[in-house]
Amino acid sequence: MSALLRSPLHERHVALGAKFASFGGWEMPLEYAGGGVLKEHTAVREAAGVFDVSHLGKARVRGAGAAAFVNSCLTNDLGRIAPGKAQYTLCCAENGGVVDDLIAYLLSDDEVFLIPNAANTAEVVRLLTAAAPAGITVTGEHHDWAVLAVQGPQSAAVVAKLGLPALSDYMSFAVSEAGYVVCRTGYTGEHGYELVVPSGAATEVWDALIDAGVQPCGLGARDTLRTEMGYPLHGQDLTLDITPVQARSGWAVGWNKPAFWGRDALVAEKAAGPRRTLRGLELTGRGIPRGHMQVYAGDQLIGETTSGTFSPTRKVGIALALLDTAAAVTEGDLVQIDIRGRRTEARVVKPPFVQTSVR
Repeated sequence: MSALLRSPLHERHVALGAKFASFGGWEMPLEYAGGGVLKEHTAVREAAGVFDVSHLGKARVRGAGAAAFVNSCLTNDLGRIAPGKAQYTLCCAENGGVVDDLIAYLLSDDEVFLIPNAANTAEVVRLLTAAAPAGITVTGEHHDWAVLAVQGPQSAAVVAKLGLPALSDYMSFAVSEAGYVVCRTGYTGEHGYELVVPSGAATEVWDALIDAGVQPCGLGARDTLRTEMGYPLHGQDLTLDITPVQARSGWAVGWNKPAFWGRDALVAEKAAGPRRTLRGLELTGRGIPRGHMQVYAGDQLIGETTSGTFSPTRKVGIALALLDTAAAVTEGDLVQIDIRGRRTEARVVKPPFVQTSVR
């Protein structure tokens, strides 16, 4: 653990009895004493929880035409949104594989703030820097900011109590008088906010949230929450070998744009049809699926799970899996997951596995 980076809130996590894990090169809280993943997951679904996600990257692109430049690189179409809005997008390789999925905050035509995943931040910054024309700068600000995700049905009341703008429009953001960026985003499927605050102010904001009765939550609950929603995790459900077309993330691709990284490969794959597709699987009996478990239709191997967990909300095992298109399985069909040598029946379903208040 000693070689791992630490959040500016690390000592707060220690004081709360956090169990730590390595994630994207950072030592981050997995769960806290006095409840664990189940309590933390339930708090987000029913009330409000706060996640320290300061390991997420931060980068800024500035200069005349910065938004147009970013738009020519990343998959989604920034032209669909106005300043003050954020957008989920993908950074793809030329073969269509996903280097990273990230959030782009459009400040103006000349400034875009990006939040990539922790492990991929350096590569995203490198690629953008190498492609940037004269007059446009790409600056890594990974350690300048902390990110706190306040999620759950009561999150709006909590954010308002802190004197911050409790925005109602999904994927909108505002900058507070103190310079905090408040965005109506999250990774849990619940109404929520991500607060991007200067690293030096992180403990003050964290303490205010805990004093307001918000449940501290670790990355264990973040994973069960996002899996229940069918949200992909880079490194598992999206990788350099798994394209947006295969992952059913084509909605985050601006297909009519003339240029973005990986465009030719993705357009060709979309036209031909992917050889495999990401599907939801719900166990019909007992068992907990994990990633990289083989999936069968009868005696035929048809794919592999990419993510899997026990759903605290549904009380059933759930998974995301890449299934061969040629197998022609459809929603409602039964397949089997090889869980530690035992074939366990699962039904093919369309995520999300739970219905929540994301919008």
